[in-house]
Amino acid sequence: MLEPLFVLVLQLSAVCIQAQLLVGFYDSSCPRAESIVQQSVMMAIQSNRPLASRLVRLFFHDCFVQGCDASILLDSTPNNTAEKDSRASATVGGYEVIDAAKNTLEAVCPGTVSCADVVALAARDAIFFSGGPHWDVPTGRRDGLVSQASVVASNLPDPSFTVDQSTASFSAKGLSQSDLVVLSGAHTIGFAHCGAIMNRFSANGSDPTLDPTFGKMLESSCPSPSPDATKLLPLDVLSNTIFDNAYFVNLQAGKGLMSSDQALFTDPRTKPLVNAFAQNANSFSANFQLAMVRLGQVQVKTGSDGQIRKNCRAINS
Repeated sequence: MLEPLFVLVLQLSAVCIQAQLLVGFYDSSCPRAESIVQQSVMMAIQSNRPLASRLVRLFFHDCFVQGCDASILLDSTPNNTAEKDSRASATVGGYEVIDAAKNTLEAVCPGTVSCADVVALAARDAIFFSGGPHWDVPTGRRDGLVSQASVVASNLPDPSFTVDQSTASFSAKGLSQSDLVVLSGAHTIGFAHCGAIMNRFSANGSDPTLDPTFGKMLESSCPSPSPDATKLLPLDVLSNTIFDNAYFVNLQAGKGLMSSDQALFTDPRTKPLVNAFAQNANSFSANFQLAMVRLGQVQVKTGSDGQIRKNCRAINS
């Protein structure tokens, strides 16, 4: 069973940084790298707040499918359907924000800053400009050369997963059950499509873990058997554009949008940590920073692996 509270250690020196990732990797080669990404993210979110959650999801999807190597940014070709065009990537976005940052970086420091690092930095900045914490992001990733839609679904946790299934999915990436709970807190911002919740309703009634009033609202928003596939529902019914701990408060009230969310509260192994974060926003914030650093270490390419793409949408010719 999870401990109800983490031991909070904020120094990044306490986090094992994989391979050659380093805070300040571009300090000499491209001193403005992080500020350029931050400026691009800030401008985008100021005009379109939902982009924040899309940038965070972009980072998560990138890292869970073939590692944090910007493979999700590669466009499909006549001979290959890329990750971004898989059905499971339909709610991912923010590609234009990454493009804008990369274009500026190439003008200032050509061939220096990887697309994979831009994605990691943009996720951090998206959280910050949504009212969340700001943390040091270890950089030095290199970009992958392969992107295949066929491997996406099998590498991502599904909205219908049980805690056992979600834990196994995270474990396959070297992440813990505690990381699962903490990183699920990113659902305090953003939206999901109706398709992500249809498993919660059947001819025999709605999911008993749902708050009844909330369940009726969801059913009316996404009526069976043919819900509007394009309709978006807020992942956090209290404050879906603000990064806070309301996601965990929602779970306590039976108002987790997806069954994989609500399962974190109903399962006795993860419930203590949900309660701890619902009670202590600072604890959630501190642990979220460390979990995001761990996520950013998943199967990274460094050194001579991969390349530094000039255009994030295509491998260098």
